[in-house]
Parts: sequence; structure tokens; C-alpha cells
Amino acid sequence: MMKKYSIYKPSVEGTIYEEWTQCLGQIKETWLAGNRPLKLNIFTSLTDSAAHHRTRDEILRSVIDTFDDQAPAISVTVHPPQKPWKIAVEALFIISCPSDVTTKFFDSIPYVVTNNKWGKEVWGAGLGSDFYSDDTRKAAEAAFNQSVAVLAQEDMSLNHIIRQWNYIGNILTIRGGFQNYQVFNEVRSEYYNRYRTVIGYPAATGIGMKLDSVIIDFCAVKPDESVRIKGLSNPNQVNAYEYGQKVLKGIKNSGKEKKQPPQFERALIISFEKSGALFISGTASIIGQVTIGKNNINEQTIVTIENIKKLADAGRISQVIGEDIQYSVKYNLLRVYIKSQKDFIAVKAICNEHFPSVPSVFIEADVCRNDLLTEIEGELVLEF
Repeated sequence: MMKKYSIYKPSVEGTIYEEWTQCLGQIKETWLAGNRPLKLNIFTSLTDSAAHHRTRDEILRSVIDTFDDQAPAISVTVHPPQKPWKIAVEALFIISCPSDVTTKFFDSIPYVVTNNKWGKEVWGAGLGSDFYSDDTRKAAEAAFNQSVAVLAQEDMSLNHIIRQWNYIGNILTIRGGFQNYQVFNEVRSEYYNRYRTVIGYPAATGIGMKLDSVIIDFCAVKPDESVRIKGLSNPNQVNAYEYGQKVLKGIKNSGKEKKQPPQFERALIISFEKSGALFISGTASIIGQVTIGKNNINEQTIVTIENIKKLADAGRISQVIGEDIQYSVKYNLLRVYIKSQKDFIAVKAICNEHFPSVPSVFIEADVCRNDLLTEIEGELVLEF
């Protein structure tokens, strides 16, 4: 089952819904060409809660009206694209879609299930987006509860998540001594301890969002014995789940011995019979566990790209999989988070130089450390 990403932006500046309508028209053209939309990530510039919820509901209705029983999973987050645009869309499609792809609903939330010869795949998005905007812990719990419920409908659990996106409102804000990102990490640990029994973690991104709440997207797989799933470390970085306490901000919860580090793999390989995919987690300018290039956007972008290329090294991938096979790698997507609008031009130029012709979306977001200016994630196709 072949997949591809496409990036859409409006051609004429307008209201946010006018710009969305332009993007929707382009997505529809791709769909009518025989490609089924699997997941839409819609990034907006709306920071007012009421306006965001209203626009999100309008977008959701328009997607379901357009695609009906082929509606994709949908996530609408507050991540402004480069000005003057108010909206950008990252779309994942199944090419020449087979018949074993189904849109289902949890309450009013669409998610997509694919059945392959090697097992089942579930794409969920936009989970938790309406809950507890002023309480990160409750918002995170609500997002995880919805994720658990969606997977339970498919006889699956958090064990099966291989890629997770965590959008955390005002990620760096500290309330009562507790940093929002650290609060999220504590909740994630509690749910993983409760619902995950497998060794290792998903690939993941934990990124800021310019609106208080927590939203989770995920890809989960329930494979047969032919599929290999392995975490991949970067030899130049400490695993995030092994970070020391000094790196983690805010105070620890009473009754706990320490603050919980982020639980994700630097990258995750899923390998099939003659192909596979590499999910690269949100990656930044960190060597060991130390930020490199403080206040220097060019250096941070280059170090980040070097970290990504280390994870995407075909020789190391073959070694980790444990077979005498030399994989080739092809970048399928880059998603680039940039802290400040003033740095968009510089970051885009560097990324386009290193990754020409790769579908890439550039959006504004706070990263998980005050001194990090950009973060990049990616997805690659593995072939041999």
C-alpha cells in the first residue's frame, strides 16, 4: 500500500475559511485522481479559543461533507504558517486506494483503518482538542483517554502506537512551579505504565501550540509475525527517556522521586517483506543532551539536519534490523517547526538545500526548550 504526502497552501490571501476552501479544492483534485486521503493536518493562525473551535468545526464538517465515507483523520492545530498565509495543510494519501480502507468514528471524530496483508493500521487525529484548556494535566488525560478508547474499538491498545504527535498548549509556560511540557510527560508516563507492556516507545513529537489544550495524533499498527518494529538511537544524542533531571524544567510532583523524562524513541523502523518506513521523531539541535547553537538559527538548523541524517543512515538501519540487506532511503516528508516568523526564510533555505523536492511544511511553534529555535521531524520510505 503506497502512500504519499502533499503540502497545500492557498493561492490568494483571504479569511481563514476562504484560504481553507482553496486548500480543500486542491485536496479534492488529488482525491478525484484516485488517491484516498488518510490524514489531514491543518495548521492555522487562530489563537483565539472560540474562533479556533468554530473554525475547526467548520473545517471538520466540510471535510466530511466532501469525502463522505472516505473522510480522513483530521487534526486542526494552532501552528501559524509563514505570513501572510493563515492556513497550511499537510495531507497523507494512499495512492490508487485499495478497497480495504475504512473511515470509522469515535463520537464525532473520524479515524481511518487499513487492513494489509501484514496486519491492521489505524490513523487517529485531533484527540482531546476540546478539553480543559486551562489545565494541562486534565487536557492530557482527556487526550490519552480518547486515544485509548479509539484503539479499544479496534481491539488494540497503546502497545500498538508506533508514531505519536503531542501538541501541547503553551508548552514552556510554568504554572505553580510546574512546566506544561513536564506535566504532559508525567501524564504520558502514567498512561504508558498503565497501558503499554511492550519494550521501547513510539517515535514521537512533543511540540508547543499557541492555544491552551492538548491534542494527540497517532499511527498504530497490529502486525503479524513478519513485521519488525525497532527503535533507533542517535549515537550523538542521549536517548530522551534517559535525560538527566537538570534538563527537565519545573518542580517534581510530591510523592515522586524524580521528574519523568520524555518517553519516545529518536526514530522507529517498521520493516515489511521488501520495504518499510522510518519515522523520525521531532529532532532539534541537541548533542548529548545539551542545546547547540544558542541564539543562532543557522547553526541550530544545520545541527538538527545532521542529527536527522544520522538517524536516516541506510547502513545503520540495515544493522539495526539485523539483516545483510542494504536499504535505500527516500524522504517522504519533512515537517519543520520554527519558533519565530523572522527565521522562516533562513530555515527554509537550509532545508531546501539539504532536502530538495521533499514535501515540506514550515509552521510556527515553540519547541520544548526555551533555547531551541527549530525542530524537524520526518518520514522516510525504506526499500531494497
